[in-house]
Amino acid sequence: MNSVPVGSDRSEPPGISRGLTLLFAFAAGAAVANLYWAQPLLRDIADSLHVPAGTAGLLVTVTQVGYAVGVFLIVPLGDSTDRRRLIPAVMVCSALALAASALAPTSAVLLGTLAAVGLTALTGQLLIPLAGDLARAPQRGQVIGTVVSGILSGVLVSRTISGLLADALGWRAVYIAAALVTLVLAAVLGRVIPHVTPRAAVPHRELIASIFAVVRQHRSVQATLILGAAGFSSLTMFWTGLTFFLSGAPYFYSAAQIGLVGLAGLGGALVAQFAGKLHDRGWSIPATGAALVLALASLCAAALGSASIVVMLVVVVLFDVAIQVLNVLNTARLLSVDPSARSRLNTAFVTCNFVGGACGSALAGVLWQRGGWALLMLGGCVAIGLALFVWLTQREKALAPCQRAESAAEAENSAP
Repeated sequence: MNSVPVGSDRSEPPGISRGLTLLFAFAAGAAVANLYWAQPLLRDIADSLHVPAGTAGLLVTVTQVGYAVGVFLIVPLGDSTDRRRLIPAVMVCSALALAASALAPTSAVLLGTLAAVGLTALTGQLLIPLAGDLARAPQRGQVIGTVVSGILSGVLVSRTISGLLADALGWRAVYIAAALVTLVLAAVLGRVIPHVTPRAAVPHRELIASIFAVVRQHRSVQATLILGAAGFSSLTMFWTGLTFFLSGAPYFYSAAQIGLVGLAGLGGALVAQFAGKLHDRGWSIPATGAALVLALASLCAAALGSASIVVMLVVVVLFDVAIQVLNVLNTARLLSVDPSARSRLNTAFVTCNFVGGACGSALAGVLWQRGGWALLMLGGCVAIGLALFVWLTQREKALAPCQRAESAAEAENSAP
């Protein structure tokens, strides 16, 4: 394997093949799916381990908390550690945690093992910056979009796969299968990830502190983090509320039927891989505004057309497309700010998205109880409205300079 120095803006990587990009996307999706296997299995797990359903609900919470901790503490290592070793090592640890979950004899043990699953389900967040490092500037947006679409697909299909496999073989089989897939992917990635010359080692404490420093240093990063958090807040508000809404009048859908409605969101995942081309062509800023307008229009349509399932399905597709396009453009723009700090920038982005998503989920329950579906959609519109305000006020002051800087660097790298 050839060494790929990526420590500065002037070092142009050799590019990344379509096959390797798709492998990264599949591995990223498989990793993030580990966070969501338990959601449709909570009743089965509660019955199997003889605990109340409310206690079983904590399984999802501890997995998410573990993931947040892992993103903050482990993902930054990608900026100072050989990722050809780091990524397979994290995946092997994840496989062990999944296997331990399959064998957990009690709910207390399962809580601990699923926290470990969350802590190690980081492959996607390590692969996105690596893909950005390996890609040439003209293809970077498309490559990042493809890997991100893999993550989105993993989130959406995980619940369906989990339910089908559990119905056939039991809930423990889900975690055994996930452990085996993770081990196989760890072996494959360990062989095919190109060798990237690691940057100078940095003490872990300094590395974590530098996350805040790089955020303070770049106004474009600050604006993008707000856009991402607001977008994810509206996304979790919508999907959490949709479960409440479809399970009651006038639909009274079962959990399986609601899951099938959720699969309509795959449209957003499919579009996401093409959204990166908009960034590559220099259209990131106007496309971000268009995505926010589409999201706002979708939420308004959801509030006004809630009596029609056809309207709701169209809304699910359009809203998911809007948010995923926003996510891809935010990611591509963010990872172009400082090539030497891509893993730390991604850490800041994912952490802020997680905080925004948690706020959206918490608000969904409150708004639903206070005013039902209409108030929920109003809350989502407020979140998108905040993002639109930031976009309107910062597109020339912060976001556009970032796009122009990348275009200038691309021109310099392509000059003879």
